Amino acid sequence: MPEGHLIHRYARDQEQTFAGALLRVSSPQKRFLEGARHLDGSRLERVEAYGKHLFYWWEGKEVLHVHLGPQGTFLPVRPGAPPLAQARLRISGPDAGIDLVAPTVCELLGPEGRDRIVARLGPDPLRDDANPDAAFAAIAGSSRMIGALVLDQAVLAGVGNVLRAEGLFLTGLHPTVRGTSVSRDVFDSLWSHLTLMMRRAVAEGRIITVRPPGVDVRTIPESEGRYVYKQERCRRCGTPVQTGELAGRTAYACPRDQPPPS
Repeated sequence: MPEGHLIHRYARDQEQTFAGALLRVSSPQKRFLEGARHLDGSRLERVEAYGKHLFYWWEGKEVLHVHLGPQGTFLPVRPGAPPLAQARLRISGPDAGIDLVAPTVCELLGPEGRDRIVARLGPDPLRDDANPDAAFAAIAGSSRMIGALVLDQAVLAGVGNVLRAEGLFLTGLHPTVRGTSVSRDVFDSLWSHLTLMMRRAVAEGRIITVRPPGVDVRTIPESEGRYVYKQERCRRCGTPVQTGELAGRTAYACPRDQPPPS
């Protein structure tokens, strides 16, 4: 499933491409026909990202909500290109278009519907209005493992498995540490690492945490750019990486740099 940095990247790029234009909107798959007909010919005002959710604000206060889920993606299309039969949604402007394929959610809401969704989410580290105090309160008040808490979108919006693995590693937190054991200083370190990783990933299009001095990050393969995620050995100290299922996903940890709780 795309993590929050990719959602923010989509929002940035699509707003730059489409905002302010009158757009053609269709549903080649025919599963969003009514919504597409309602939006067709409307002007897009802005695209908002919150965690793993996209909200398209249209003139007239309509809001299109998209959640890509595990399979969804956007495909660029040329204006006038034949419709892709499996596209739930096509948005076409004068110079560019996109097809939305296999989203978990594609629905038309009003501002109130958008607000109800956002109210269920924790703070998104990439947003200017993010409140880290809310995330710390949720973590420090829970006996659940930190590896489960950081994946919980009601605690931290936009964090996925790569960010969990690398963020906890950089903070020195083992995934099985309980939330009640996380101090404010440790949480602040985790928040800072997540924020920096996500901002870099928005700019670069991928999550790279192993960044040797003097090396162009663009030349680093993803398979060599993470300390513990999908690694056999820790890329800092060489210790074999521990793995185990936690909150439905594989968790990764270096037992030397992230000592497990006693």
